[in-house]
Amino acid sequence: MTIPSSRSDRERLIRALFDDYIEMYAGRDDRLIHHFSDNFSGHTGGGDFLVKDRMVWEKVTRQDFAQVPERIRFELLDLSLQDISDDVVLVTALFHIHLPIPDPAFAKEVARLVLLFRLEDSVWKIVHNSYSIPDRLVQNGEIYPLQLLREKNKALEALVEERTQALHDSEALHRLLTEDAQDVLWKLDSNFCVTYISPADERVRGFKANEVVGHSVLEMFTPEGVAIVKDVMRQGQEARQSGATSYFFTFEASHLCKDGRVIWGEVLSKPDRNAQGDIVGYHGITREITERKRLQDQVRQLAFFDPLTQLPNRRLLSDRLSQAMATSKRSACYGALMFLDLDNFKPLNDAHGHVVGDLLLMEVANRITRCVRETDTVARFGGDEFVVLLGELTTEEVQSGVQACLVAEKIRGKLCEPYQLIVAQDNAAERIIEHRCSVSIGVTLFLGTDSNPNDVLTAADAAMYRAKDAGRNSVWSAVAFDQSDVSQ
Repeated sequence: MTIPSSRSDRERLIRALFDDYIEMYAGRDDRLIHHFSDNFSGHTGGGDFLVKDRMVWEKVTRQDFAQVPERIRFELLDLSLQDISDDVVLVTALFHIHLPIPDPAFAKEVARLVLLFRLEDSVWKIVHNSYSIPDRLVQNGEIYPLQLLREKNKALEALVEERTQALHDSEALHRLLTEDAQDVLWKLDSNFCVTYISPADERVRGFKANEVVGHSVLEMFTPEGVAIVKDVMRQGQEARQSGATSYFFTFEASHLCKDGRVIWGEVLSKPDRNAQGDIVGYHGITREITERKRLQDQVRQLAFFDPLTQLPNRRLLSDRLSQAMATSKRSACYGALMFLDLDNFKPLNDAHGHVVGDLLLMEVANRITRCVRETDTVARFGGDEFVVLLGELTTEEVQSGVQACLVAEKIRGKLCEPYQLIVAQDNAAERIIEHRCSVSIGVTLFLGTDSNPNDVLTAADAAMYRAKDAGRNSVWSAVAFDQSDVSQ
């Protein structure tokens, strides 16, 4: 059997298996037993005990078929499929049972069937079967209460209704089915207090159930996670105000562990409603995705940051420049872009090798970063070339140009200070290499989105070459102003 590659494929397969099961049961077909796992448990419709042996369950099934050998008709009322994990699916069905005897009262009652499917060696098997029949007072080992159906009175009907409601409200079976699930299953009341949490939470976060139940769900998250959850709550309120009656939210948030660790969880949440449509609580599943988040962060680091200096690379610089230009358009404030190129980097590489050259580049990155604001961007463009992006200067072009050149002069001065590069050596003392370096810097301004990011980079690059042509170790601005403004 081919394992489904998506949730929708898996749901269609499980639905087909469920339909096949119902058809065999309704037709009193002995082949039904082949659907059961060797590791099986079940609650019988007419019994109060849990069957833990597959052979015993086969005997109960055959007893069922012997008691009512004629075909039974099922009128399906509701069906839900819930993914417990990739290889475990919970199916819950509500229906009317039409026995081959005239009893309209019994046919109006609601019976419930719960099947737990698990993927075993590429084959989906039923590992738990529980069905409840409203009238549980069977006699003489009956599966269906045929005798009492004929003797039922109003008092018994009230007892059946009470028992059925009690079964719906009970969480005992729910706990049984979820004890071994890897994901955390939970329920909240309308005030977002935890009313139930599965044992998996203790395995994942270390908290016992009695340390969580009765507490606000927000206590499970870090401050950053709380902000995410509150935003989801806001979205839910907006969805209700827009008239949505059913919605399912999926989000990722950081969770607190009892030992102080922080883990990431993918949360699936849906509200519970009463018969009047009012929200009376919430239920959902939380799956730990810490390792997945770590791998995603690694991929992002490789995609957007220079591995040597940890500075943004060209791709991230382009994105931030586009954002800065859009911000500039809204605020009417100028931004500036600097293109930096070290003047005598190659001789250092040639004399001492790339290891020493890398040490210099890392120190250059640190010095540039210390010269700008946290909101500014310092990027490594490639080789010994760096780019500095300054946002939100002023609305005056000349004043903005002066500010940008002041920062550029500050950077130039810092990069001209002597370097002491410490080189670690195998089985030898560290070696210190002293080096002096200068830099040529080109500066250009931008306002709004009148030009594209490539044009701004080209202008800064051209200004940098003007600085090189002017004798290096200098700053060249594409904006004309009194240079004495900078020296002051």
